[in-house]
Amino acid sequence: MHTHSDKSVCRPEHTQAKDNHHSWRAQPLLEDKDVLVVEDDPVFRRMITGFLESQGCKVREAEDGLAGLQALRDSIPDVLLCDLAMPVLTGMEFVEEISVQYPMVPIIVISGTGDMADVATALRHGVKDFLVKPLDNIMVLKSAMLSVLKSQDSVTENRDFSSQWFGIGDDSCVDEELEWHIEELKANPRAARELLLGLMPETESKQGDWQLSYCVLQSTDVQPVLLDYTWLMDGRLAFYLVDSSTDNDNGTATTLLIRAFFNDFLRTRMADEHDIRSLIQLIEKGMKHSGYAAPIKALFGIFDACDKSLSVTSTGLAAILQTSEGNKELVAQPWLGKNAYQNDTIHLPLSESGGRLSLSEIGSASFSLTLKRCGF
Repeated sequence: MHTHSDKSVCRPEHTQAKDNHHSWRAQPLLEDKDVLVVEDDPVFRRMITGFLESQGCKVREAEDGLAGLQALRDSIPDVLLCDLAMPVLTGMEFVEEISVQYPMVPIIVISGTGDMADVATALRHGVKDFLVKPLDNIMVLKSAMLSVLKSQDSVTENRDFSSQWFGIGDDSCVDEELEWHIEELKANPRAARELLLGLMPETESKQGDWQLSYCVLQSTDVQPVLLDYTWLMDGRLAFYLVDSSTDNDNGTATTLLIRAFFNDFLRTRMADEHDIRSLIQLIEKGMKHSGYAAPIKALFGIFDACDKSLSVTSTGLAAILQTSEGNKELVAQPWLGKNAYQNDTIHLPLSESGGRLSLSEIGSASFSLTLKRCGF
């Protein structure tokens, strides 16, 4: 997410922009790219269009969501830019429709709202980046577009927004674009909390004859515990839990970095990996190169439906596994970011009916994850 910032930035209308005039010239990645701009404000729409045309883009305009859908039926753009506050068909409805009908189209939202609930909803619909008006630095738009186009051309196609933000696969430190995100998350803890809560997955999910559900009770005064999970094609369930309140300054950004590496790992390596510590090692490498991530409490796990087993690695969080055959305590091991890839992985059998994994010792939060076999 990008928002208004007080720091010195390059502004096109100022002399500083003249010194950087060469950066406005068309670059190979933008030249001849087809861009659809869906925006109801004619002044802002023309400003964006003028800038994109100066970059060599072929730009089409639409004044609302319905006109945008018609433009998509005519031809598929390389990148779609849209607002959220539009008449006829709201921007959120438009984004949701695009995610269903045209999932291959990368979307960048440029909106006048910085409401984190809207940001989270848009991102969950597959939006690749979220910029907030006014764009003090128009070059941020160019940076976002280059990032999106680069990922579309790479083997890690269809990466989600967190992979876009954190440059998965790159060893570079924080760049200017990512710094906008991090500084805003630091400056607005309430907004950061809303973003994390908005990214929580469905509370119930089913694969075959197994059902996952979770329950969380958290104080509104602290940053939340974040869960993410994915059912894999081979019958396994990969998941992790992160206590984002571990570090007040960088907890949210570190949590989003973990989310990015987790999702990217599942897409590119999980099919051939059976040791979750390789994921933890990859995340810790990313944390080290990030330049801002701090050690944090987490827990990683893989449930194998075929043999009804649960493999769990604690990286700072303690837990209790409850089954019909008794309880098993999982002690907290060194935090993520402190060579946690060397931590032990505990392999636990589940009963025929399943089991419940509950976190312990996390202060003002209560969290439980239940794996239940249907029919028991």
